[in-house]
Amino acid sequence: MRIVAGAGENRNIERAASSVEFDVELIYSEDEFIERLRMGKDAYVRGSLPSASIMAELNNHGPLMRASWIETGKGSFFLAPVGIDEGETVIERLRIATAAGDFLMKTGTEPFIGIISGGRPGDLGRSPAVDSSIRDGELLASMVKDKYEVRHYHILIEEAVRDGCNVIIAPDGITGNLIFRSLVLVGTARSHGAVALGFNGIFVDTSRSQTTAGYRRALRFAHWLATSWRD
Repeated sequence: MRIVAGAGENRNIERAASSVEFDVELIYSEDEFIERLRMGKDAYVRGSLPSASIMAELNNHGPLMRASWIETGKGSFFLAPVGIDEGETVIERLRIATAAGDFLMKTGTEPFIGIISGGRPGDLGRSPAVDSSIRDGELLASMVKDKYEVRHYHILIEEAVRDGCNVIIAPDGITGNLIFRSLVLVGTARSHGAVALGFNGIFVDTSRSQTTAGYRRALRFAHWLATSWRD
């Protein structure tokens, strides 16, 4: 499977592509990149191309669900939802959780899903918002358990990471985005890009303002996925 990456105004993607230990095909045109996406035969990294038309094309393949692969000093995991308008209902988060589990299965990795909610079990009754979040977390875990190993960790995300969860589902996209920013942009965790779970293949989304090191991580992540992928 070929690694195809988009190259726009930020030339850090070129530096990253030339520094990895495998071949990367750089595409400089959005239209050409989208044509390659439609073929669905490669592993794709958006690189520094603009997102609007590429995200629109991915939406044509099904509801776009993104999960960021994050590496911390204590473990690595998919974090989702991370789009602020994603995962607003239990059903939406169920789709994301099962899609992330399905994606990991295609890499030969057994999913272990950690559900996060807005309080500890003993916090029930403190506020309607906390009660709703905890009950939604319990419901979501009960819906996932027939397919994948899952545990509701309530607000204790640190325990989910400690126990080796490789999928962490936040209570909603706003919370997921804040967790991502706290870990990666404020803390020392490293992002390897966001996988498009609604795409029937491998697509790793990246920022147009990424550093060379950040693009290198995304390319290596895509390469790891491509070499372990099972259709």
